[in-house]
Amino acid sequence: MPGKILRIDLTSERFEEEEIEEETRRKFLGGRGLGAKILYDELPAGTDPFSAENIVVIATGPLTGTKTPSSGRHVVVSKSPATGGITFSSSGGTWAVELRKAGYDAIVIKGKADKPTYLWINDGNVEFRDASKYWGKLVIDVDDGIRGETDEEAKVLQIGIAGEKKSYTAAIMNEKYRAAGRTGLGAVLGSKNLRAIAVRGTKEIEVANSVALRRAADKALKIISENPVTKEGGGLNSYGTAVLTNIINASGIYPTRNFQTGVFPDAEKISGERMAETIFVRTTACHECPMECGRWIKIEGGKYAGLEGESLEYETTWAFGGQCGVNELDALAKVNYICNEYGLDTISVGNTIGFAMELFERGIITKDDVGFELKFGDADAMVKMTELIAKREGFGDVLADGTRKAAERIGKGSDYYAMQVKGLEIPAYDPRGAMGIGLNFATANRGGCHVSGYTIAAEIVGSPLKVDPFDASEDKVDLTILFQNLTAAVDSACNCLFLTFAIGAEEYADMIAAVTGWEGYGTEEFVKTGERIFALERMFNKREGFGRKDDTLPERLLKEPMPGGPAKGKVHPLEEMLKVYYKKRGYDENGHPTEEKLNELGL
Repeated sequence: MPGKILRIDLTSERFEEEEIEEETRRKFLGGRGLGAKILYDELPAGTDPFSAENIVVIATGPLTGTKTPSSGRHVVVSKSPATGGITFSSSGGTWAVELRKAGYDAIVIKGKADKPTYLWINDGNVEFRDASKYWGKLVIDVDDGIRGETDEEAKVLQIGIAGEKKSYTAAIMNEKYRAAGRTGLGAVLGSKNLRAIAVRGTKEIEVANSVALRRAADKALKIISENPVTKEGGGLNSYGTAVLTNIINASGIYPTRNFQTGVFPDAEKISGERMAETIFVRTTACHECPMECGRWIKIEGGKYAGLEGESLEYETTWAFGGQCGVNELDALAKVNYICNEYGLDTISVGNTIGFAMELFERGIITKDDVGFELKFGDADAMVKMTELIAKREGFGDVLADGTRKAAERIGKGSDYYAMQVKGLEIPAYDPRGAMGIGLNFATANRGGCHVSGYTIAAEIVGSPLKVDPFDASEDKVDLTILFQNLTAAVDSACNCLFLTFAIGAEEYADMIAAVTGWEGYGTEEFVKTGERIFALERMFNKREGFGRKDDTLPERLLKEPMPGGPAKGKVHPLEEMLKVYYKKRGYDENGHPTEEKLNELGL
C-alpha cells in the first residue's frame, strides 16, 4: 500500500509530507533499507554527524503494525559520531505501530532547533513543542510528563541525558525501556536539540490481501511454535535472551575480562536460569510477539531493594558481567536501570568499563586518574563508573564516547585493549571460537555488530541449522554473506531478528507479498533486496573514506591465542576469509562493490 514520509525541518519548524515511490519501496522495503537510500541520496560526503545538516531517518517497514509475528519494530538510520560512517539501530515495542497508525511510514529529520524541542504527532497533525522543562530529566519522568500533556495513550520516543550531552554511547529510547542502542544515535538527536517524539494514531494499517496475509502469518506462527528456541516454553520464552549465557560460556566464547579469555567461571550466577529463580517477575513482549522474551525484574533485598524495570538482556548481563568480571545479578540490574534512565547503550558502556578495568590492571591508568580503584570483579566500582559515564563527570567523561575515543585521550598504547571495530565496541562473542561471527564483526557496515549477520545462531545455537564454529572455509564465508543479506532484508521489513531462529526468506517473502500486493514477489527477491541494501551502505562508507583497512578485528583476537576452554589455542584467521569474502560479494580488493555488482543490484 502507498507509504508516506513526514519530513521535519527543526531549524524552521516546518514539515511536509511525501509519498514513497513504488520502485523505492520494492527495492528497499522500508526501515534500514529506506533509511540507507535517503541518506545516500541526500547527505553530502564529509558531513559532521553533529551538524544541523546531518539527517536522521526513523523508518518502519511493510510488516510494522500488521498481524504478522513480532511486527512492532522501527529502525533509526543516520551518520554515526562513533564511527563516522552510516549506522542503523533497531528497536521494538509499539512506538512504530503508533507512527503507522498516525499515517506515516517514516520521519526524516534535518536541521537544529534553537531550543529543546519535542514533536507531537497526532493522526497527521504535527506540532513543535518546547521541551525545556524536560531537558536534564530522566527518561521515565519525561515519558510520563509528555504523555500527561499530550495523550496518556501516546507512545514516546526520546533521548536521555546522555544524548543531551552528546555521548557517543547514547541511545534512543522508546516506551521507557526499549532502545535503538548502538553507535551514538541519541547524541545525534541531542545535537539537534530534539528531546522526544510523541505519537498517537487511530488509523487502520491497510494491507493488500488480508486473507493471504492471515495464511502466511499462520504458517510462520506454526513454524515458530515448533522451534525449541522460539516456541512457548522454549529458550527465549522461558529465560529471555540471557538463556544464551551458559550456552556461550560452555562454548568457550563468552568474552571475559575484556576478551582476555572466553570462559567466565561465574557465568551461571548471572544467567537467564538464575534470573528466573531470583529476580524475574513476568515476561514482556513487543507488538504481536509470540516469544515474549522480555523480562520484568524486581530486586527484593540488599542495597538495590525495590529496584524494578525491564529488561535485563543477554548482551547487558555480559557487558557488565563477564566483560567486567562481575557476578552479582543485582548490580547488573542496577547498571541496566541507570542506562535506561539516562539513555545509554549497555553494550558499549559495559565493554568500555571492562576496557578501563584492564588498563587499571596493567597500570596504564591509576587511582589518581580514575578517582577510585577500578578493578575487575568490583561491582560497586562498576556501578559508580556507569553513573559517571551517564552524567559525563570525572573519568566518566573520558569513557563516555567509547573505547576508541577513550584510547585516543589516554594514549600509552591503550588502543590495543580497545575491543572495537570501526569505532563500535564488539559484543558478547569472542570470534576466536566462532569464525563466522568474527568475519561478520569485521565486515559489518556499522562496526562491531553481531546483529548484522548473526552466525552464532548456526555456529553455536544450531538453529535453524548447525555448523562447525571453527570452520573458516568458503562454506562459512557463504553462510556469513547469506546471514548478512537476510538480516538487512529483515531489518528493512522491520521484523524481529529472533524469528530467524525459526523462519526464513520464504515466510518473509510470503508475508510481504500479502501486505504489499506485489506480483511475483518471492524468496530470491527478498534476499537480493538485503544484498542491495548492504552494498548501498558500503557505498556510503566508501564515500566517507572507509575501505579494507577498516574491515578488521582488534589485534588481540588476531594474534593472541585463546588461553583456555574449547577454543584454546585459536586466533581468528580473518585475512584468509576476507579475500574469499570480497570475491564472493563481488567487491574489489578494497572491499567496495564493483561496477558490475552495482549494475546487477540496480544501484
